[in-house]
Amino acid sequence: SEEEQIKNACDKLFVLFGAEILKRIPGRVSTEVDARLSFDKEGMIQRARRLIDLYKEAGIGKDRILIKLSSTWEGIQAGKVLEAEYGIHCNMTLLFSFAQAVACAEAGVTLISPFVGRILDWYVANGDKKTYEASEDPGVKSVTKIYNYYKKFGYKTIVMGASFRNTGEIKALTGCDYLTISPKLLAELSKEYVKLTPTLSVKEAQACELEKIHLDEKAFRWHHNEDQMAVEKLSEGIRKFAADAIKLERMLKVDVISRCHLS
Repeated sequence: SEEEQIKNACDKLFVLFGAEILKRIPGRVSTEVDARLSFDKEGMIQRARRLIDLYKEAGIGKDRILIKLSSTWEGIQAGKVLEAEYGIHCNMTLLFSFAQAVACAEAGVTLISPFVGRILDWYVANGDKKTYEASEDPGVKSVTKIYNYYKKFGYKTIVMGASFRNTGEIKALTGCDYLTISPKLLAELSKEYVKLTPTLSVKEAQACELEKIHLDEKAFRWHHNEDQMAVEKLSEGIRKFAADAIKLERMLKVDVISRCHLS
């Protein structure tokens, strides 16, 4: 059907982009599963496996791929299955709450990418305070707590801070496992000639007073629901990612129709 053709074309396009990126970098690339599957565990698993199969056809092994999933309960459980049963590495995105981070660690996913800047955006838009010192930035505090929790209790999941709004946030998270930084902010950092002392470390994390918790589905949904910012940003993020997917499909549909007319 036309719908299947468009879906297959999207998957192939993502893999072609990923393959080109991997020609230029030594590490891994993230390829995202359609956000409209964010509440469909089996749908996400199926789509992720198809992407990995397409990469295999392109001569790229699964060790160089991170499958990017929304950090809904269903997405986290899909990640758990993909990691444990298929050896497929997952990058959990749209992560805003501590509950999401705990559930991801318990699921044994490879990597999480909490959105520092988007957390700050919400607090600026919904509170009286419009500027924050880096150490008091809500996004920085969120990632710091997650990092400390993971290191204190020995979780292997990688913490990759993402979505930065300024270099202060980046410097405040020095020592984090990974940071994904935009070209603009990298350029700003390159002009600074100061020695940075890591603000995060395994040693300090292990000394933190944090209590280990376990979250089943009911507890996860409750604790996540208690965080208004996280609920709103997760929902907004899924809608925006879905809108982008629809926009891409429309572009591909026009292209398919044009090719049909030409032939």
